[in-house]
Amino acid sequence: MNKINIGLIGYGNVGQGVVKLLKKRRNFVKAKYDAEFILKTLCDRSVHKKDTKDLEKTLLTTSYNDVLNDPEIKVVIELIGGLNPAREIVTKALQQGKHVITANKELIANHGKELFPLARQHNAYLYFESCVGAGIPIISTITQGMAGNKFNALYGIINGTCNFILTKMTQDNLSFAQALEEAQRLGFAEKDPTLDINGMDSTHKLAILAYLTFGKFLDVKNIYTEGISHISHDDIEYAESLGLTIKLLGIAKRVNEEIEVRVHPTLFSKEHPLASINNVYNAIFLNADPLGNILISGEGAGQMSAAIGVFGDLINLSSRGDKEQLLCNYFTEDEKLLVRSSENFRTKFYLRFTASDKPGVLSQITGILGKYNIGINSVTQKAHNPMASVPVIMLTDYTVDHSLREALAEIHKLPVVKAKTVAIRMEKLW
Repeated sequence: MNKINIGLIGYGNVGQGVVKLLKKRRNFVKAKYDAEFILKTLCDRSVHKKDTKDLEKTLLTTSYNDVLNDPEIKVVIELIGGLNPAREIVTKALQQGKHVITANKELIANHGKELFPLARQHNAYLYFESCVGAGIPIISTITQGMAGNKFNALYGIINGTCNFILTKMTQDNLSFAQALEEAQRLGFAEKDPTLDINGMDSTHKLAILAYLTFGKFLDVKNIYTEGISHISHDDIEYAESLGLTIKLLGIAKRVNEEIEVRVHPTLFSKEHPLASINNVYNAIFLNADPLGNILISGEGAGQMSAAIGVFGDLINLSSRGDKEQLLCNYFTEDEKLLVRSSENFRTKFYLRFTASDKPGVLSQITGILGKYNIGINSVTQKAHNPMASVPVIMLTDYTVDHSLREALAEIHKLPVVKAKTVAIRMEKLW
């Protein structure tokens, strides 16, 4: 029997899910994998205020050094999130030759470049399957199942909270605030949902996926990021009328000798497989050579969805020999591959102006767009109402980001424009 002593740091929602699985699947793991996981130490800053009635044989502590300094602990599971002290914990654990399992996407996105070689240097493994898509096995799919493929494009619905909100706005006609409140009530969104709705959670995940698929480490500060708080029912209804859907996508794709990496709400055809991914489900759509198109999907939010990814890493770790390489830790960067500046992104746009319902308004707006060489494919205006501002919808031809930004800045100065323009990129997915 392969007995493995574990130190768990972080006993929040996911940590409690992992403990449930350690108990519930104990006999299953013994019978199928000839392994036994022993939770030797549990560290949490408020551990004595939490339910630990089934952990009588586990050392409970508020000091992570009780885990790091214990020579009998071979695996450290880090579930506290954030950069500090998580970075120190993972670094010290690897330096001592302890294997690490983490669900900390912010840590891996920002410091994977230094942590992967550190793990190899000390003959340790760094597992991070739950960093993207919770329990969806996307990391192992990319690094193992699709090893040898050359990746051309990646499109991901990788934030369950945002996908839930947009689904409820579309299917149940909820307002943004109502949909967010329901997500929080069901435990799909944090009390402070900022990192979800502003797109940064997706950005951390996309940074991880980008370096696994394209071999390029990216500073998350340099990844173009937009959230979803400006999306309204007007946008959803118009998208529906055109046979389009709106999703928050993480996009990484080759364009000639460069890659584009960006996170933003995206309009795309309802016929694409990603359009059917709703509620808290996540999905990653990959185009690779020679395999072609691959879609992998599953529930991307919730306690057990993330916990099962951590538990799966633990099982995989238990079956490895000490001298084997872990492919997701073995990484060399493609120094020749350039990252395209966001100013040079070239897409079509959906534009929603809020303007006075007066003669000549459209000509003022289109005149400025024409000045910046932005072609208009269609214009739609809601029913006339001279006493109020009305939405004016325009679909552009392909245009460069910086040209559109300059044009919108000038348009916003017009007295007839009454609110900030909503601009949503339109993407033709593979």
